Amino acid sequence: MNIQPLLDALGLQEDTARALAGDLRAQIDDLQARLREAETHLEHLAITRKTVTGLADRLPVQTSSPDLPGHPDYSRILAVFNEATSPLRARDVCEALGHELLPKNVEGTRAKLKRLVKLDILTEIDTGNFTRKQQTEHRDNRPDSASGQDDVLRDPALHTSGKAGAERYCAPLDGG
Repeated sequence: MNIQPLLDALGLQEDTARALAGDLRAQIDDLQARLREAETHLEHLAITRKTVTGLADRLPVQTSSPDLPGHPDYSRILAVFNEATSPLRARDVCEALGHELLPKNVEGTRAKLKRLVKLDILTEIDTGNFTRKQQTEHRDNRPDSASGQDDVLRDPALHTSGKAGAERYCAPLDGG
């Protein structure tokens, strides 16, 4: 009996199986390298998450509303109120912003002030007199001090630039 053709067929199958095994080993090596890269990336993401959450506790509490309208006057208006030592009228704010005291400018400013009241950033203490909304708690959840001096020490935005700063932003309330 001639077994040579059978041995040749087995040899071909062995060669095919060796080639397949070699290809699979190459794929395994590639997949192991990709797995190491993915695991390293996961480790870096975990470190980043830990760092970000650790730093988030150190970030200052946001003092202005993230929902401020897009017009640049709103941030300028809040800056005027940060410097103010008494309630302001729309005319006073208009003047502090450097707008001409025309009725259209005063009314536009009044509309912006009313919008800031609706956003709970300002309060209208009586008709036409606006002031910054008082905060009831600080970041560390302690109540406000009765005198408000602690606020001035903690928040540089509450510092005024003396008498000149108050006169610049707080024009006399003469019914305008």
